[in-house]
Amino acid sequence: MANHQSAEKRARQSEKLKLHNKYFARTTRNMINKLRNASDKNEATGMLPKVNSMIDKLAKMNIIHKNKAANLKSSLTLHVNNL
Repeated sequence: MANHQSAEKRARQSEKLKLHNKYFARTTRNMINKLRNASDKNEATGMLPKVNSMIDKLAKMNIIHKNKAANLKSSLTLHVNNL
């Protein structure tokens, strides 16, 4: 348990931020799965820029590592190109 007012505030803030980050990460993961399961090339091509943007935002906010973001974007682009 936190003994100082600042430590209590930091605990509240970190819990709030954890929920915020979890929401964005989960939403992005759902979009990635939708893109991977898409069978229509036109639909997948339309979704790719949105998903790439979401991945870039996660990397910018340090929710995922920038190299992981690059690997995800690369693999998704290859997947869409091979449809």
